[in-house]
Parts: sequence; C-alpha cells; structure tokens
Amino acid sequence: MAETTIKEPAAKKPANPHIENAKNIFKRLKKNKAAMAGGILILFFILVAVIGPYFVPYTAAEQNVLNKLQGPSAEHWFGTDQLGRDIFSRIVHGMSITLYIGFFSVFIAAIFGVIIGIVAGYYGGKIDTILMRLMDVLLAFPGILLALAVVTILGASLNNVILAVAVFSVPAFARIVRGSTLAVKELEYIDAVRALGAGDSRIIFRHILPNVFSPIIVQATLRIATAILTAAGLSFLGLGAQPPKPEWGAMLSDGRNYIFEAGHVALFPGLAIVIVVLAFNIFGDGLRDALDPKMKS
Repeated sequence: MAETTIKEPAAKKPANPHIENAKNIFKRLKKNKAAMAGGILILFFILVAVIGPYFVPYTAAEQNVLNKLQGPSAEHWFGTDQLGRDIFSRIVHGMSITLYIGFFSVFIAAIFGVIIGIVAGYYGGKIDTILMRLMDVLLAFPGILLALAVVTILGASLNNVILAVAVFSVPAFARIVRGSTLAVKELEYIDAVRALGAGDSRIIFRHILPNVFSPIIVQATLRIATAILTAAGLSFLGLGAQPPKPEWGAMLSDGRNYIFEAGHVALFPGLAIVIVVLAFNIFGDGLRDALDPKMKS
C-alpha cells in the first residue's frame, strides 16, 4: 500500500514592517475626510501646475488693451486685468510658480533644519547651546519681517524669495528635530547599538533619523502653506517675482488699484492663494493626526 505524503503549507513570508506601518497611516488618514479632500486638492494643483499651461486659451503675458477690466464671461472665465490679460490663464500659469516657491523653499529649510537639529540634539553641550541660540535669534524676528530683510539685502527676485522663506523656516525644523532627537537617543536600543560598536554617523542616519521623520513630514506640509503666504506677501510688496511673471501676490497687488472698479482682478488671485494654503493646512493637520504615535496600534 502506497504511503501518502501530506505537504505542509508554505510558511507565510513576514510582512515588511515599513509597508504595514504605511498602510496603517493611510487607513487613519482615510478616516479624516477633510484631510483626504485637502490631499486630493494638492494633487489636483500639482497636475494643473504641470499640464495646465498647455490647455489654457491664452499665454500669461498675452495682452489685449481693448478688452481690459472685463468681468467674468464665457470667453474670459475670470475676466481680464488692466492690460487685457486673461486672469484665468495667468492663475493657471502662476500655479507652477507658487508651488515651486512652496516646495523648494521648504526643501532647503528642511535640509539645513534637520542637520542643525540632529547635531544639536545628539551631541548636546556647547554645540547644542551655540546652534539653538542662533535659532532663537532667528525666531526672535517675525517670519515675514526676516524674509523682508533678506530680500531687501539680496534684491527682489524669485530665487531670493525662495532663499528668504527658507531662512526663516530653518528654526522651526531645527527645534522639532532637536526635541525628537533628544527623546530617541535616550532609548535603550540606541545604547545597545552604541555598545556593539556603531559609530555616530551610523546611529544618526540608521536609527535616529528614521524615527524623527514623521514630525519632519508634518512640519514640511504645514510649512509649505506658510511659505506660499509669505512669498505672496513679498510679491504683493513688489519684492517677489517680477513682471511679467504671473505670481499671485503680484496679481493681487495690481488688482487692489481696481478693487472698486473691477473687483474680480483682485478677487480671483486672492481666492487662489486662500484655497491652496487651506488645502495644505487641512492636509497637514490630518497627516499629523495619522502619524501621532499615540494612535498607532
């Protein structure tokens, strides 16, 4: 009689903890309808910034003085400005400038802020004191005032606005990362890794940085909204992107001269700024709740 062999079921491959953690974060994020709406709007804005200029009926600088200060119509959805330029087309073209300022300035600030925060928190002592006192000096100035001073010194241009916004955003990242680093470096497994002979660079990049990444992401998302507002404010004062670039703050500044005669010239750029900033703030708040360690299972 032939013996029958029973095959044991293959052992399941252990799930990647990083993938599982990401899934759990996304599940929590999906429960926040406002945050999901903000995230969808952000994706829509990015899409508009990338492909929108190819589909609008007019270029950003195309003028028709005979049609100046016309109200919204089927031909010009948002009306025209004082030079007869289509406001809807200019807002779409300006989307890429706005997001470029927001993302790139925050990216620069995050790099320097993370380096300063980790170095100060990990090494402590005089290094911590010197770096944090420098950050305190920067924090003593209102953000818009510090950015205004930087742009005034360097000159009015788009790149200088990005640099100015990055400068006043660095302390926010540095303080958050320093606080998280101080908490993580006191954990027992850090002492165990150090006892096994790991150097400072390995401990920082392999063990501390991944554990402080969540607050960095949240701060970056919220900081983009602040960067967009600050850049718009500088452009409103004539210190940001220079004509004929369709920057929303500059468009808002031009529209204030016609606010009673043709209110739409200032209304639509202002609404664009409000909606984009609101989307980043709502999404950032929801992301902060989703990444809250207290809510992790």
